[in-house]
Amino acid sequence: MDWGTELWDQYDIIEKHTQSGLELVEKYVKFVKERTEIEQNYAKQLRNLSKKHNLKRSNKDEPECRLSSYQSFLDILNEMNDYAGQRELIAENMMMNICIDLTKYLQELKQERKTYLMEAKKAQQSLESTYKQLDNSKKRFEREWREAERAAQYAEKTDQDINATKADVEKAKQQAHMRAHVAEECKNDYAAQLQKYNKEQNQFYFNDMPLVFNKLQDLDERRIRKLAQGYILFSDTEKHVMPIIGKCLEGITKAGTNVNEKNDSMVVIEQNKSGFERPGDVEFEDFSQGINRTSSDSSLSTPKGPADLLGKNKGKNFWLFSKRSKRFTPERIVPTVTEDFAHLPPEQRRKRLQQKLEEISKELQKEVDQSEALGKMKDVYEKNPQMGDPASLASQMSQTSQNIERLRGELSKYETWLAEAGGRGDTVRHKVHTYNNNGAHDIHSPDGAHSDESTPDPSQAIYAEFDDDFEDEELTAPIGKCTAMYNFPGASEGTISMQEGEVLAVVEEDKGDGWTRVRRNNGDEGYVPTSYVTIALNK
Repeated sequence: MDWGTELWDQYDIIEKHTQSGLELVEKYVKFVKERTEIEQNYAKQLRNLSKKHNLKRSNKDEPECRLSSYQSFLDILNEMNDYAGQRELIAENMMMNICIDLTKYLQELKQERKTYLMEAKKAQQSLESTYKQLDNSKKRFEREWREAERAAQYAEKTDQDINATKADVEKAKQQAHMRAHVAEECKNDYAAQLQKYNKEQNQFYFNDMPLVFNKLQDLDERRIRKLAQGYILFSDTEKHVMPIIGKCLEGITKAGTNVNEKNDSMVVIEQNKSGFERPGDVEFEDFSQGINRTSSDSSLSTPKGPADLLGKNKGKNFWLFSKRSKRFTPERIVPTVTEDFAHLPPEQRRKRLQQKLEEISKELQKEVDQSEALGKMKDVYEKNPQMGDPASLASQMSQTSQNIERLRGELSKYETWLAEAGGRGDTVRHKVHTYNNNGAHDIHSPDGAHSDESTPDPSQAIYAEFDDDFEDEELTAPIGKCTAMYNFPGASEGTISMQEGEVLAVVEEDKGDGWTRVRRNNGDEGYVPTSYVTIALNK
């Protein structure tokens, strides 16, 4: 069944129905837009909430950062942030796949509907115009026929009039004949117009309008089908992100199961253990005999309070609780922060000193690597002047040497403090390779004095030495390949020769000194100028 057949006379109903359908699409688009705004606001609020409670994340020195309960809370905040991202994705996909798509399709439907209604209006106007012509021809025929009848009656009357002349009679007959001829022509014209109108009316009601109505029916059905797809997308858009949202929720559950109360208790102990012994009994001082008795031998080595622990204000007692009650708690001592961490309890002091030593050792190793690279570069420049001026490296080498000496001093200073604090001294001491002004290798111990590799310094026996010489390292896996663009002699120590077009394995990237470490298939390794090769790293 189609509209052209069943609703041939319901033009106004069809026009109203199609307009109502388009308005429904607009209403649905508006509904989805408001839903996306809700999702975006919800996601924004979730992100702000996560950010608000995640302020301490940047400060990793906070004691609670190592607690599993705190880390799990941070994991929950991260999962909520990811969850907010999925809500934003829902809003974005709804806007793109529903709102924008339906709005564009709606504009096309409106234009198409307007075209069909214009066709119907044009057909109706054509039919109305033909009807007007029919009506005019009908009225003209009616008017001319009456005139012809009157002319015929007048001619007959004149012919019977005995007083009328022959000329009057002849004239009246001619007038009647002329009127009859005009009336006959109007009759024929009316008949032709009637035939034309009936034909156009038949075309209008059986062809033109049914065709337009069927087109409007097809348009409306396509609109309904597209709207139904929009309804489905409203659900599928959220279903699409449900697996990821589920993972976020699983992550929150996992964060809860990762909380380990026993481990957190151990962390609190590790972070706050002072290393002090419990205070001994306070000895009775008998002032009645005028003698101030001192503490017994058993209490000489036992501190009596926080002031004794810090070596100051030994007259004060030891209190476990912070200053909350003015009645029972004496004034709390606030220690001064010192470079050697002497303000900390012994156990915490040893940990901080050990941590500081590791930081200095890493920084020292970086400076040593920089010194080695500059020395190799200077050696190459001296043997290949066309590559650069050795004197241009003097300031960098001098600054690096100063940094090494400064770090050695700090390392020695903190090692001494660690020994005083009773530390094990288990830091790794590096053998430092530097270069003298002539480009020759000098091997220094960390304290700046020359040392023989076979004769270790007894005072530093607690440190393990290792040789970081380039040739003695284990073979590392290549990180890429390079192709030589130019010949390179490799005459300097630490470098390797190469021929134009030769392919070598890249072992170590350029660290900013202009050299790349490579290896041949036979195992030979060395440095080549980075500018002499094209490098392709593994992905």
